[in-house]
Amino acid sequence: MDIKDDWSKIRKHFNKSFSSNLHVSIASLDSESNPTVTPIGSLFLNDDQTGFYFEKFPTKLPLYAKINRNVCILCVNSSRVFWIKSLFWGKFSDYPAIKLYGQLGEKRQATEQEKKRLKKRMKFTNGLKGNAYLWQDMDAVREINFTKADKINLGKMTE
Repeated sequence: MDIKDDWSKIRKHFNKSFSSNLHVSIASLDSESNPTVTPIGSLFLNDDQTGFYFEKFPTKLPLYAKINRNVCILCVNSSRVFWIKSLFWGKFSDYPAIKLYGQLGEKRQATEQEKKRLKKRMKFTNGLKGNAYLWQDMDAVREINFTKADKINLGKMTE
């Protein structure tokens, strides 16, 4: 999978996956080089093989970024309809999962455009008690520059 040529497909996959999972998993290395995973519900992909996430709740990932900026992000389409159809036909109609590799950038203040993107994504939770707690005061983002993408291979189902 070519990160530049397939970027629009990757972005479509991530949008579908967010509708079923509401998060991605970001793998990084801790201070002892042990792998660790952080769930992030606010990752956005831009048009140019970059992205960002709002860094309000992650506490360890920013510390690990000081040691090693390399990350791997896993995004799985967990839609039951997608999986049942695929199992019925014996083949996936689209990628079941994609891994993106990249490097974390610096933490910075979110732009108004980035805040609007978050507000639009979380619109369906307006009026719910947890909305204000989780999505209010999301002011800082961390950029990610992606360098490589891999689609997940599940044998005959992904041929």
